[in-house]
Amino acid sequence: MRSASSEVSRSAVAVYASLGAQVAAMAALVVFEHVRGRRLSREIAAIGGDPHNPAAREMVGAVTVFAVLMLLLAGATVTAAVAYLSWLRRVRPASSGLYAIGAWLVPGVNLVAPPIIADQAWREAARGRGNRSRWLPLLVGWWVSWLALIWLVLVRLPRTRGPADLTGVGLLELVTAAVAAALCAATVHRITGFRGLRAVAASRHRPRVRVGPELPELACQSRRWGSAGWARKAAASRTPGAGPISE
Repeated sequence: MRSASSEVSRSAVAVYASLGAQVAAMAALVVFEHVRGRRLSREIAAIGGDPHNPAAREMVGAVTVFAVLMLLLAGATVTAAVAYLSWLRRVRPASSGLYAIGAWLVPGVNLVAPPIIADQAWREAARGRGNRSRWLPLLVGWWVSWLALIWLVLVRLPRTRGPADLTGVGLLELVTAAVAAALCAATVHRITGFRGLRAVAASRHRPRVRVGPELPELACQSRRWGSAGWARKAAASRTPGAGPISE
């Protein structure tokens, strides 16, 4: 039970770390967008996107930094998704892994299924001991902020991005991503905490295996062997010319 609980805890830590890395990568991209990205976008537009233009050599460093930041953000996002699904699989070992993956990848289903699965995991972990009036606002807040981030990135940005923007990602998207990550981590922490409490309770109620005779019996034998009366009886039991009996 303790090993299973420790595995769930390690999976939760992986979720926290990957979510933090995702927010950090997005923050770095937003900073680059405002410091260098807009000017880089104008420079690329001025040369018509021709990589053979002599002016393109001066932009190699900035373009490389931008590409690295995009790769870091994509990698952190994929890592966070894998870590969350791995944690969810450990929290609910009886459920199918394809069921959890499909809940996130199937279009339409992925709009409602993930919070339902998280709520099922909370029910199984809490077992009637949790405060549902506190859990539901946390769950709803996480999922609403996540849907808001998806809408900002996939719907709003393509419409509002100007010719001087590389990605269009700004402070609004960063704050929304940070809120969604924090609430997601809070839901993971809440469910993992209930799992840890169950493991501790199970270890306390586990029967102990006794090895050897009980202490009262040993104490009685020690008093009997060490008493003066037992020594006199042992001496009287020996007869002249006969060997000592077994003591």
